[in-house]
Amino acid sequence: MTEIFDKAPVAVVTGASRGLGAALAAGLARTGWRLVVDARTAADLAATAAGLEPLTAVAVLAGDVVDDAHRVALAAAADRFGGADLLVNNASTLGGSPPPPLSDFPLPALLETFEVNVLAPIALTQLLLPQLRRAPAGAVLNVSSDAAVEAYPGWGGYGAAKAALDHASAVFAKEDPALRFWSVDPGDLRTRLQQEAFPGEDISDRPLPETVVPRLLALLHRRPPSGRYVAADLAAETASR
Repeated sequence: MTEIFDKAPVAVVTGASRGLGAALAAGLARTGWRLVVDARTAADLAATAAGLEPLTAVAVLAGDVVDDAHRVALAAAADRFGGADLLVNNASTLGGSPPPPLSDFPLPALLETFEVNVLAPIALTQLLLPQLRRAPAGAVLNVSSDAAVEAYPGWGGYGAAKAALDHASAVFAKEDPALRFWSVDPGDLRTRLQQEAFPGEDISDRPLPETVVPRLLALLHRRPPSGRYVAADLAAETASR
């Protein structure tokens, strides 16, 4: 089993303790990927990792993606596995629950929103680019939102940050055309982030994040050109790697 793991591709997944991050990490593990996973909440991350460890080799690092030392540790963990083949920038924050209107968005919270959703993914991408360039099929998957392209009241901070991440992803693609840089809008999902956006409301009508994973796995398998995609428009993967 160890020899099989040693030859498996490596994915770094941020915000992997719950929601889409946890679901995608599980999907990657089941299809033959080794994982480096992180999240701010150590207990939630440990619980998620316990389900992954029987499936694959996993490096588990609790921490905040805005912390320089933590990002260095993530890159080092991937390097110990032989280098990252995939980076999934999934960690996100709304800036408030519910997210405040731009007219009175507290500036410290707005700064944190951009640090988590834009600056940290850019910084982690910078750190991992040397590894991704050595990979046979290096790729970066940035989790975006429809709020990046549509204007919704109360979503200005989060949406502007995701729009900035989309643009950064497009520029990275121009600068490193041999790699793939995808921004994907997963749609509204039944996650804690979605519940924070609508506190007290029933969000049971949203699909579970696991429903999107086959479409993201298909993206990795088929490797379409770099760009922005909507998960609902992607064909689902039906076979394992």
